[in-house]
Amino acid sequence: MTTAKVLQSQLVIIDVQEKLCNVMAEAEMQVVNKNCSTLAQAATMLDVPMVVTEQYPERLGNTTPEIAQYIGHASPIAKTAFSACAEPKFKSYLQRDKSHVVLVGLEAHICVLQTAMDLLAAGKKVFVVEDAIISRNPDNKRNALARLAAAGCTVTNTESVVFEWLGNANHPAFKDVSKLIK
Repeated sequence: MTTAKVLQSQLVIIDVQEKLCNVMAEAEMQVVNKNCSTLAQAATMLDVPMVVTEQYPERLGNTTPEIAQYIGHASPIAKTAFSACAEPKFKSYLQRDKSHVVLVGLEAHICVLQTAMDLLAAGKKVFVVEDAIISRNPDNKRNALARLAAAGCTVTNTESVVFEWLGNANHPAFKDVSKLIK
């Protein structure tokens, strides 16, 4: 993601829900939750549009409070399909003029992977944030990352995305946004 393209970004948070998080490795899930929260906060501060999904929330619960507090007007979109792109409401929430999609959430090898593949097919440039995705089995995450990279996604990390969104230490939000990276 180049600085010139930052204005074309949108953040998509896939299924970071209470019951799903509870079956992930605790230490890794804490990192993913923190990084998703950091990206949601930075997106809000920098006016980067955000879309949030929840897989079958009646059974799997809602978006974690750590993230929900920062999503503002981005009401979660309920879905049952694994790819968020299969949900018409998701498609209508995506910003057509935003060609770059920053993708985070879970599980890496199911909903994140299928959503990313569909976004690529729709002509979007997809950035998968490696330290903000997770699978129950680390081998499944590694496999998903390899498939995503081979398919044309850019695999990146939270800190890179935040500072690419900022673009310059002279950005008016630099001081506040850089505090999110600790």
